[in-house]
Amino acid sequence: MASRTILGLFRTAEGAAEAAGRLRESGFSNTDYDVLTGSPYPEEAFGEPFPEHKLFVYPIIGAICGFITGLLVTGGTQITYPLVTGGKPLLSIPPMVIITYEGTMLGAIIFTILGVIFESRLPNMGSAAYDPRIMTDGMIGLVVAGAEDRLGQAERVFRAAGAEDIVRERAGAAWSKA
Repeated sequence: MASRTILGLFRTAEGAAEAAGRLRESGFSNTDYDVLTGSPYPEEAFGEPFPEHKLFVYPIIGAICGFITGLLVTGGTQITYPLVTGGKPLLSIPPMVIITYEGTMLGAIIFTILGVIFESRLPNMGSAAYDPRIMTDGMIGLVVAGAEDRLGQAERVFRAAGAEDIVRERAGAAWSKA
């Protein structure tokens, strides 16, 4: 069965918050729906939980990888191709510190960028449940995706909460008014 999407459009934040609350009361979890808005609203304004992220882990892992790579490149190069000059030690610490520091920073930066992309759920390969009135008219959209029987229940919740319009989409198909 193909995944379908339904979008309820609301004029006010109170209506969207009421619909989100009714969705939870009728058995939908917080991950079953998403809120679309063109205006910034504070977290949890529509009753959704505060989003937990693991973005802080990415730079730490990147820094560790960069540090190890910097040590392996500098130390490994000096050990693999020894150039003993005038009885000096084989591993020269000052250049190793600089290159290891640069590797640590580069790893942290690259992994941070990748972490932001992954935590932002980009790229979104799913169907684009969107209506231009969200940006142009300032409407608030509640998107629910799932099986047809669940979408019928969501549509009843949207109508009971006072949705101004309800739009349905089949994955890969055009929008249709419900």
